[in-house]
Amino acid sequence: MNADVQRERQSFISYEYKELNVKEDQASFYLDCYENFGWKQDENFPPQNKGDLVTLKLKRNRKIVNKVELTRLQRHFEADIQDIVSLENSKTSLATILALVIGILGTGFMAGSVFAVTAEPPIIWLCILLAIPAFAGWILPYFVYKKVKEEKTKKITPYIEEKYDEIYEICEKGHSLL
Repeated sequence: MNADVQRERQSFISYEYKELNVKEDQASFYLDCYENFGWKQDENFPPQNKGDLVTLKLKRNRKIVNKVELTRLQRHFEADIQDIVSLENSKTSLATILALVIGILGTGFMAGSVFAVTAEPPIIWLCILLAIPAFAGWILPYFVYKKVKEEKTKKITPYIEEKYDEIYEICEKGHSLL
């Protein structure tokens, strides 16, 4: 009986835990990368969907070898992930702003057109003159959004690919430390 108790004490592992909320399509990527820093998915808590996000619960041996260097590499990985998220968001931010500004200007022209036609007496020529840029301001945002997003995507994609390459190098270093 004492031998069984000793084996149980020798096999005891204390863990540290981490919880991540990631996009569903990125969950496998995160699991694969975090494994290179000693993290494993906690088998007691399978991934849970919350809309388009997945909650991942990870654990790692507290007495892992090279923990300081693994933690440093993990922080570098997380910083690169944040850079990728920022770059991905920047693809649409300028396009969205331009589309909204054009739409709001179009709405302003339409308001002027309505005021011109409801004036006493109605000013039809001004109504027509203001309606032309108003309709253009309601139609153009879609095309402006698509064009600006396309151009920004072409410009930013190489930077995103560089960040992914950097992430794979970091994961490779982490894996070699394990």
